This record gives sequence, C-alpha cells and structure tokens, in this order.
Amino acid sequence: MQTEFKMTYNVDMVFCIDATGSMSPVIDLVKKNALNFYNDVQTVMRKKGKVINSLRVRAIAFRDYLADGDDAMLLTNFFDLPDQADDFSRCIKSIRATGGGDEPEDGLEALGYAIKSKWNMEAKKKRQIIVVWTDASTHEIGYGRSEKNYPQKMARDFSELTSWWGNNQMEGFIDQAAKRLILFAPEAPYWSQVADNWDNVIHCPSQAGKGVAELDYNQIIDTISNTI
Repeated sequence: MQTEFKMTYNVDMVFCIDATGSMSPVIDLVKKNALNFYNDVQTVMRKKGKVINSLRVRAIAFRDYLADGDDAMLLTNFFDLPDQADDFSRCIKSIRATGGGDEPEDGLEALGYAIKSKWNMEAKKKRQIIVVWTDASTHEIGYGRSEKNYPQKMARDFSELTSWWGNNQMEGFIDQAAKRLILFAPEAPYWSQVADNWDNVIHCPSQAGKGVAELDYNQIIDTISNTI
C-alpha cells in the first residue's frame, strides 16, 4: 500500500488594505468572504498536494496620516484560523472605506508595519505572506512624519524599508526563505520600485482610482495559494 505524503506548512498572512473611499469593492469582497477564507485556501492547497497545519491572519487598514489623523493606520494582532474566524470576520467588517485626502496614501508605512509583524519563526516549513490591496500610489515614506500619531520607529526612508525586507545578502525582519509579497497595486512610483527591486514579489497591477474592482475572489485565492 502506497502512503501519500503531503507537504505541511505553517502560514502567516498580513493583509494591508487601502481603506480610502474608492476601495469599497475590494473591502466588501474581503468582508463577504472572511468567514470562508480558511476553508477556501485549504481546499486549493489540498489540490496542490499541500496541507496548511496552521494559518494566522493579521489586518492593517491604511489611509493618510496628514488627512486622517488617528484613523490613518488601523492594526490588529494575528488571528488563528479557523478558531478565531468569527473575530477575524468582525474585524474585517468594521473597516469602512472613507477618507484618504489626496490620491497618494501611506501604503509604505503599512508595508513597514507588516514586515515587522510578530512572525512565527519556529516552524520548519513556513510561509510569511504580505498582501497589499490598493488602487492608489503611495507617498514617500515619512511624508506624514509631522503628525503626532506618526510611528516613531518607522523606517526613515525607502532604502531603510528595503533593508527591512532584506535580500540574499542581507537579513531583514522577515524570514528570507519564507517571505512572499503580493501587490494588487498600480504601476506607480514606489510600488513599481518594490516590484522591480525586491525579491519574492508578485505584482498584479491594479487600475488607479478603480478600487481594484477588476479583482474577483477566486483570483485572490489562487494568487495567494500559488505563493505557498
């Protein structure tokens, strides 16, 4: 009798969601499917001969420090799925698409917070995945530094943020073998630099100002699952 062996992974994901006004379509899509997310990812992974042993998901909703003050960056801890699926769903459903001020948002700060997440570093076979959804370009990092609620320990500039991600010659704050970054973002300054110059990045260009409306849920699940 032949025994079927499957690869087992411990997966951490951070969702960075642009929560400004035009992003209602993708926010509503994520809200609608939050409770089913764990089972849907597991189903796709089983078809690939892989099993997720543990799945943790964290959310970061971002806007603009200068325009939105205390509502510029909303962060959660990791939720263990499926045990905390209801809590995760309630969290996602609390996000409202509003604010943002000018068109560029503070997406690089959201990415900085995501990179410095409290990742599971103990598992032998693991993936650490950041997913960014935005239809806007991003300010240069530090654009909102004059605001009192701006994070004190944020990267000083894009070069330092790049070092946080790390590369083959330089360790960052995320496991170099496990890390993956998926950008559903426009082909715009900084997002394009990240896509072109950082390793282990998948860039799915979105249409500026359209709320990533061209995305569907199956595409999101397939793209995420292909990084595991």
